[in-house]
Amino acid sequence: MDIGFIGLGNMGFPMARRLIEAGHKLVVFDTRKEAVDKLVARGATAATSPKDVADKVETVMASLPSLKASLAVATGANGVIEGSRIKRFIDLSTIGSAMAAKIHGLLAQRNIVQIDCPVSGGVGGAEKGTLAVMVSGPKAEFELLKPVLDVIGKVFFIGEKPGAAQTMKLANNFLSATAIVATSEAVVMGVKAGLDPAVMIDVINAGSGMNTASRDKFPRSVLPRSFDFGFATGLMVKDVRLALEEMKQLGLSMEVADAVGRLWETVIAAEGAESDFTAAIKPIEKKAGVVVGGKGGGLAGK
Repeated sequence: MDIGFIGLGNMGFPMARRLIEAGHKLVVFDTRKEAVDKLVARGATAATSPKDVADKVETVMASLPSLKASLAVATGANGVIEGSRIKRFIDLSTIGSAMAAKIHGLLAQRNIVQIDCPVSGGVGGAEKGTLAVMVSGPKAEFELLKPVLDVIGKVFFIGEKPGAAQTMKLANNFLSATAIVATSEAVVMGVKAGLDPAVMIDVINAGSGMNTASRDKFPRSVLPRSFDFGFATGLMVKDVRLALEEMKQLGLSMEVADAVGRLWETVIAAEGAESDFTAAIKPIEKKAGVVVGGKGGGLAGK
């Protein structure tokens, strides 16, 4: 298939690369020329704008960092909405159901189908093609696109309602956000009491407390003190805020979510939006007066 791909960042670049390797012909655009050049060297065609992408192909995918960016790329001046060939816009970004519905309505005025397609699994999942790919939109479009989406991960059809896949993604990322701060508090408690954090993580992963943070984030990025898992604190906070907004719109009771939201606001204030989200443990350590490190990976307490 001829595919347009806009947004070649930490997630977008490996997804686009996998599509090229699978034999699809890509037309790519990003504000960073070096990212475009790397894919052109692999056989992609460069475009000069989102509109230019949408002038060249019927199917356009986008992986973007913010609601503002998704709205601008989809419906703004020189956006895909102005393209002459585009028939469908597949947004791989996390933008929440309200924004997805807004973009859906605007694109529908130009007979362009909006496909919500947020993904989960991090940079590692994008590199390996093992992402969870959540899709909402017309079923016929889903069936057409599924062979393409299979290249980047395991595909789930959530429903035809605009924004349904966004709700699913926010539920997933809320749990991920909760796992990292809850595990941080648990391990900091143990270290404060004199336990070895590496042994703690081994026990948790062999027991009922195992979660994505203890299984993946702590061994790779927290215990070694590298804080380089590949997902920015700013993006996680964006997702938590979107989840809280959606819960409020649905009239839900959110005791745990509110607490998690407050913790992440503390993290972004202390560590900054550009920090890796595994740095969430740092403000918790600071309050406790300990530093969590694995075997040879830092102090177990102070």
